[in-house]
Amino acid sequence: MIDETAEEIQEMQTHSSSVVAVRAAQALEELVDREFATVEEYTRALERNGTVLRRANPSHASLQNAIREIVGDVTDAEPDSVEAAKQLTSETIEEVVARIESGKRLAAENAVDVLEDGATLLTHDYSSTVLEAIEQAVEAGKTFDVYVTEARPRYIGRKTARALSDLKGVDTTLITDSAHGLYLEECDRVVVGMDCIVDDTLYNRVGTFPIASTADRLDVPVTVLGSASKLVDEGFVFENEFRSASEVMAEPAEGFEVENPAYDATPVDLLESVITDEGRQLF
Repeated sequence: MIDETAEEIQEMQTHSSSVVAVRAAQALEELVDREFATVEEYTRALERNGTVLRRANPSHASLQNAIREIVGDVTDAEPDSVEAAKQLTSETIEEVVARIESGKRLAAENAVDVLEDGATLLTHDYSSTVLEAIEQAVEAGKTFDVYVTEARPRYIGRKTARALSDLKGVDTTLITDSAHGLYLEECDRVVVGMDCIVDDTLYNRVGTFPIASTADRLDVPVTVLGSASKLVDEGFVFENEFRSASEVMAEPAEGFEVENPAYDATPVDLLESVITDEGRQLF
C-alpha cells in the first residue's frame, strides 16, 4: 500500500492536498500489520517508508508535516516494545488524520458566510475544501453560478465541474484557463484552495497567479480556503514539481523544450482573504 500510495501521489491521481496527506498518513498503517524483531527495526522501517511518501511530492506542505509528525512522535517516544511502537503509530495516524479532516471541514464552515447567496464565483483546479464550502452553502439555501477553469494540461477542473453539477442550486460552467479574464468581469468572487502559504506567498495549481492578478485588476476579491496547517512560516522550503512534457503534447518535441510546472507562486497581497479552520484573515 505504501508504494502504491507513493506512486499515486507522484502521478497526481489524487488532486486535493488534504486528501494526499490523509492517504499518505493512512498508508503507514501497513507497517502495523508487519512482523518486526526489534523496536529499532520497526522505527527504521517507519522512517524509510515515511521518506518514500514524502519524496513522492516534496511540494505538499500538509503531506510533509503529516508524515514528519507521525514518524517523529513514534521515534521520539522511544517505545520499549514493537507492540508499543505500533500502538503509538496507529494512535498518531488517527490523530493526524482527524485534525486534517477537521481543519478542512471547519475551514469550509467558516467560508459559508463569505459566499453570498446568488453570487457568481470562479474557481480553479480541484479543492475538496472549496467543494465542501459550496456544498454547505447550498445546504443552507444559497444558490450560485460557478465558472470552473479546466486546469490544463491534466484538466483537473473537469472533476470540479462534475462535482458541482450534482449540487442543486449551482449553475456550473466549465471554461478554458485562458478565458478567465473574460468571465471574471461577471464574477463576485474567486474562491480557490491552496497547496500551502509560505511566509507571504501562496503556492497553488499553476494558473492561480494570473487569475489572482486579473481579479485584482478587475477588483474581484480572491478568497483562499484551506486548513491552518497549510500556513507555514518556517522549516519548509517549497519545491515546485515539473511534470512530464507528454501531459502537454503527446508527440515528441523536436527543436524546442516543453515545460510543465505543477504550481505557481501568488503574492498574498493579491488576495482579499484566507479562510482556515482558525477563522478569516484579511489582507
